Amino acid sequence: MSLGLDSISGKNNLLSSELYTQERVFTFNTVEIKVAPSVKVKNGAPVSIVCHADISKSSNFQLKHNFTIFKDRKLVFMTVSDKDRAQYEIPVARSSDTGDYECTVQAGGKTKSSNPLHVWITGMTKPILTAEKNQVLEGEVVQLRCELPEEEPPLHFFFRKIKMNSTPKEKHVFEAYRNFSIVEFSVEEGDNILQFDCFGRRNVKLEFESSEHSNRTLVTVKEPFIKPTLNARPSNNITEGDRIQFECSTVVARMRDIEIILQKNRTILKSVRNEQLLKYSAVATLEDSGEYLCKVEQGRASKTTKLNVVVSELFPKPTLAASMSKLDENKELTLSCNINGFGQANFSILRKHSNRDTWLKNSMNLTMRVSVNDTGSYICKAEMKGIVKESKPVRINVYAPVSRPTLSVVSGLPEVVVGKPLWLICRSVMGTPPITFTFYKGSEVKKVVVNDTYAMFLDENIRKNDQRGYKCGARNNHSSGMKTSSILNITVIVPIKDASLGSVPYGEVEDGSATAFLCSVKEGSWPIHFRFFRKTDHDVLVFEKSEHADRVMWHKEAMNRQDTGTYYCMASNRANVDVKSPPITINVILASWQKGVIAAFVLIPVAGAVTLALWWFLCKKKKAKGPSLEMSGEKLPRQHSDGDYYSGSGYIEDSENHMKSTDESKGPVLESAEVEYTEVEVSTLDPHRAPVQKGTETVYSEIRKANNDSVENRHSRIQGHPDAT
Repeated sequence: MSLGLDSISGKNNLLSSELYTQERVFTFNTVEIKVAPSVKVKNGAPVSIVCHADISKSSNFQLKHNFTIFKDRKLVFMTVSDKDRAQYEIPVARSSDTGDYECTVQAGGKTKSSNPLHVWITGMTKPILTAEKNQVLEGEVVQLRCELPEEEPPLHFFFRKIKMNSTPKEKHVFEAYRNFSIVEFSVEEGDNILQFDCFGRRNVKLEFESSEHSNRTLVTVKEPFIKPTLNARPSNNITEGDRIQFECSTVVARMRDIEIILQKNRTILKSVRNEQLLKYSAVATLEDSGEYLCKVEQGRASKTTKLNVVVSELFPKPTLAASMSKLDENKELTLSCNINGFGQANFSILRKHSNRDTWLKNSMNLTMRVSVNDTGSYICKAEMKGIVKESKPVRINVYAPVSRPTLSVVSGLPEVVVGKPLWLICRSVMGTPPITFTFYKGSEVKKVVVNDTYAMFLDENIRKNDQRGYKCGARNNHSSGMKTSSILNITVIVPIKDASLGSVPYGEVEDGSATAFLCSVKEGSWPIHFRFFRKTDHDVLVFEKSEHADRVMWHKEAMNRQDTGTYYCMASNRANVDVKSPPITINVILASWQKGVIAAFVLIPVAGAVTLALWWFLCKKKKAKGPSLEMSGEKLPRQHSDGDYYSGSGYIEDSENHMKSTDESKGPVLESAEVEYTEVEVSTLDPHRAPVQKGTETVYSEIRKANNDSVENRHSRIQGHPDAT
């Protein structure tokens, strides 16, 4: 029973809890942030920043709200309230309050934030300027400090130095991490009462905003010394030769580290330290005219005074005159020095050098007989009352005559190849430069060169028909005039052209006979060097000779079979170009007597064999009783004979061919013989017989060919063979 009551009670509590939960449901609609009076407020005005949360609830129940306000993501305000809004008050707004504000609300475990809102506090606080000292000396510095209270960096600071009747001098400093800056201004000569101020500037949303100017700070300046005085005694208008004295003085408050300097045209003449007076004296010259400056310095302070001095001329510069400026050696030269309107000065004549002057004579006039070594510049000096003046230099040139020039070829030999350039050099051993060289080709002037001792001439692309006589002339300013070299004749070398090679006899030469080889060229200057070569793996020089002719002949007394081959010749002259002929081929063949000897040893055994064969045939015919055999079909039985000839079938065939050839050519050997022919088969060589030497068939063929050729050519020409003997 009690279990049932507990079950009912649990169900009631669950229903009550669910009902309570449903009654406390809420949600954030929006969270907004607002600024009063506006998002743009003047510096110093009050500002209210309100955060409002719009919430929807299931019933009217209370919520605790945690409000947090951020400026540029930094916490500036936080409160807890049961109301739906909170307010952040800024009683006096400053530019540092400018920024992006954002509000966040937490309630019942839920959080929501507003969108950021930019608040701009226009204007900046007035800067405060302070000076380290209110009284300074000229040359010292004034240190200033400018501060922008209640402003946040980065900031720009501008300082101004204000002086009466002048444009203010301004300095700018950027401070990234502090709201104040310090600068120094130097106090210059003429500064007495100075005023300084400053102002600030910041960057807001890519726009610059400036503060008002600070209070003006007054600084008074005291002089450490007075402006110096500069005097010239006896006057600042004097005549050269008089002594002039300069005095520069000042009054100082403190003597330590004081310096006085006297200078002219940036050149310091004299200086003193820790003194109030400077003195400087000198004998006045025309060069002393100009502006002088006295300067007093102490620390950074300096003051100057200027004085203009005029020095009048005592006497003008002297003038040096020469009887002539260009003359031959051993001639007489007169130099004269004078001053217009003055004759009381002390004169001297000198020769100038690069590092010194050489004294010649204390006089107004100088006469001397000159040599080449007297060439140079001369001056004269005049002295009066300690003032020395120098004339302008006069240039004197003394000339020695040129020697007769020599003309030669630069390469050494007086010759040139056609089409090549020719360089000539003309020299004159003696003579004062500059020397004018003139080149002639024949009678024509080709070039004029001005040089010291020699000149070069280029004649380009020499031709065969060019004039070959050259000469040159040399002259300088000596009165002797031009001198001419001897005529230089140039040998023009024509290069070799078109070499050719021939021989007598040509083509085929009998063994042991003489042969003449002729090498010739179409053109080329003599002497010509001829060389004959026989081509092998390495070409062999067989003959060479130099000739003053366009051809040369080489006689080979006895040719042999080893001389068979290809020949060519090469020709060259001083043009140093080798010209090669086309090759010719020489074939050395057997001589006529060699053919006769071979015929004697070969044909006699052949004739004996033929006679024996005919005798055997006739004997057999007589004995025959039957009908005549058909000669063309009869075969001879093999016979054993003690003859010393070769009886092979090949030999017989060669014999038959030889007979036919002899009959057709009607040669003298068998011209009258009436022989009937039959085809016979000869037995093979008896092993007991002596063999015929190798090469018989070839030699016999050579002889047969010689017989055929005898009708066509009355001079027997035998084609050689490497195996023929």
